[in-house]
Amino acid sequence: VIMYTVKQGNTLEDAKWKFKSDLHTHSIVSGHAYTTLMENIDFCSSEGIKILGSSEHGPHFPGGPHEAYFHNMRIIPRKIKGVTVLRGCELNIMNVQGDVDPGFERFRKVMDYCIASLHELVVAPMSLEENTQAIINAVNRYPEIIILGHTGNPNYPIDQEKIVKLAKEKDIIIEINNSSLGNGSRKGSRSNCQRIAELCMEHGVKVILSTDAHINSEIGRFDRSIMLLDEIEFPEALVMNEPEKLMRYLHERGIATDVD
Repeated sequence: VIMYTVKQGNTLEDAKWKFKSDLHTHSIVSGHAYTTLMENIDFCSSEGIKILGSSEHGPHFPGGPHEAYFHNMRIIPRKIKGVTVLRGCELNIMNVQGDVDPGFERFRKVMDYCIASLHELVVAPMSLEENTQAIINAVNRYPEIIILGHTGNPNYPIDQEKIVKLAKEKDIIIEINNSSLGNGSRKGSRSNCQRIAELCMEHGVKVILSTDAHINSEIGRFDRSIMLLDEIEFPEALVMNEPEKLMRYLHERGIATDVD
């Protein structure tokens, strides 16, 4: 079964809201986003989005939250206004050794999941081989990393097949980042994202649609990602956004087992 597609007669207006979870979102705590966690939750509740992953930038990102913020996420109720709230972090890969944000060791047990990303404000782009090895080392060192963030960024070229095979080996997820496919963040990502998606399809690797939303009105809006996957007839079976499928995957990894 292929995606919920425009080819099947659905409009993008229908399609962009199909998938009812979003695990890559930010709030004002990240320092350069514009809505609060509760405003994000309220938006999800009003739009029927079932799972919100709050994944603030790790503490080393300029303007990012202190490690105490992540440690204290344990007090956030699991469900608020009908929305399941997952406790995440977008970790910064710091170097080719795969180090992540200082302090992670002290809050890692609170996290349901982590996204691992390379950011220009944290680490200068390296060679293709070094960028690739940085991701591999981080994933091998930190089992909390279950999503690889915006891997199509042209500023950080990678051995795409090697990273996709890593995801297959570790049974982790590659995100299709809706923000990377527009005219704002990480310009020039689309061709890389398409090739990575094609490799995921070839190797049977899971993907997740994410918005990387920095304001609540963008949460759950996957229009550009759906267009990309629609073009290559990507199988919906490998897309992990459906809430029951996503929670089953997390539970099988021992994550968020206190959530229905």
